[in-house]
Amino acid sequence: MNSRYTSKTFILEVIGILLGLVFLIPFYFVIVNSVKSFPEILVDAAALPNEILFSNFTKVWQILDFSSAFFNSLIITFFSIIGLIVISSMAAWKMVRTPGKFSKILFIWFVSAMVIPFQTVMIPLIKFGGILGIMNSIPGIIIMYFGFGVPLSLFLYHGFVKTVPKEIEEAARIDGCSQFGVFWRIVFPLLKPITVTVIILNTLWIWNDYLLPVLVLQDASLRTIPLATSSFFAQYTKQWDMGLAALVLGITPVIIFFLFLQKHIIKGIASGSIK
Repeated sequence: MNSRYTSKTFILEVIGILLGLVFLIPFYFVIVNSVKSFPEILVDAAALPNEILFSNFTKVWQILDFSSAFFNSLIITFFSIIGLIVISSMAAWKMVRTPGKFSKILFIWFVSAMVIPFQTVMIPLIKFGGILGIMNSIPGIIIMYFGFGVPLSLFLYHGFVKTVPKEIEEAARIDGCSQFGVFWRIVFPLLKPITVTVIILNTLWIWNDYLLPVLVLQDASLRTIPLATSSFFAQYTKQWDMGLAALVLGITPVIIFFLFLQKHIIKGIASGSIK
């Protein structure tokens, strides 16, 4: 059936474009004001800059020791994502392939954790982290991200694994492949769409997270980008020019990463939600 371009389609496209522009407004304010002087921001934050000050980014890099904050964010995000992929994919596969009451209860337990607000577990988390001796350390916060990130990642993998034919795994076992080999050589490569989705969603969350790092990481040398950026917004002083320049430096890597992989998001989520 040939689809026709109707007036209704045109109106929907216009509405979609307008909504897109509305969502881009915050980015406009951040980018435009990141290259202004502080007095110019106070005069008119919506106007284009009279003079583009790229020196704001240089100053921010030096003041915050931005390379150190960037490295901390990169290490935390990278190893958290690797752990979430390994734990969630293997757990989801095992639950799907061993159906039963225990697997069902375990899955419901994990999914239920998604609706628990972080604020309700903050104090117990900090106390328990202190007992284990993992506070104020990068490995410690990575372990905590495992706990908070597994429920959603497992939920996505669980739905996707159901679409993988069991016959492929049975054929691999007949050929002498071990259970470990069946998963990593046969099943895991087929999970690429949902794996990319898990990577993107968790990267956006962990890279931009402020609350958990501010609770766990006290040393200045362990600060992530959100923690470093927040230093420009104190109770009595708000350095908007420096703060917005720091925000641009912080969000640029993750935006590039998102644009590079965003085509896989819809495919991964849609495939995972079939069953």
